[in-house]
Amino acid sequence: MAKKISTPLTKQKTAELRAGEEVLISGVIYSARDMAHKRLTESIARSEPLPIDIEGQIIYFVGPSPAAEGRAAGSAGPTTSSRMDPFSPILLDNGLAGMIGKGYRSDAVINSLIKNTAVHFSAVGGAGALLSKSIVKSEVVAYPELGPEAIHRLEVSDFPAVVAYDSTGASIYERKK
Repeated sequence: MAKKISTPLTKQKTAELRAGEEVLISGVIYSARDMAHKRLTESIARSEPLPIDIEGQIIYFVGPSPAAEGRAAGSAGPTTSSRMDPFSPILLDNGLAGMIGKGYRSDAVINSLIKNTAVHFSAVGGAGALLSKSIVKSEVVAYPELGPEAIHRLEVSDFPAVVAYDSTGASIYERKK
């Protein structure tokens, strides 16, 4: 049975999650892909305020497609997580508590998860239409000029994911040799 969790996440909540555990996430999460991550980390490097408060939050590596009539979002499948590896440690060091994507993370990201008592969730790739059913509200909150890669504030209800990497460094993935 999946564990129900709500955002924002606390260090206590993330410390209790274990690799392989199924979760249903409710609350607010933010979408951000490559260009949005680049802009966020550039703002941090310049000591500028971020357009969203990432403290205790989860960023979903997704660019939702346009919503059909009566829906909050269109297909919303995860992007390959490793594309965000250059940016993730910086965001984790600045309060981000979790990420959602698919696939492996680098040693630098895993070490940052441990250091910051954070987690990385995996969502099922190829199931974007199904995942979008858990999105009850979506609004662009930063970088609208990026189109579908703009940062969206997503309200989710029972968004299904698996803890892929926990705050101890344990993983559902077999380590590459």
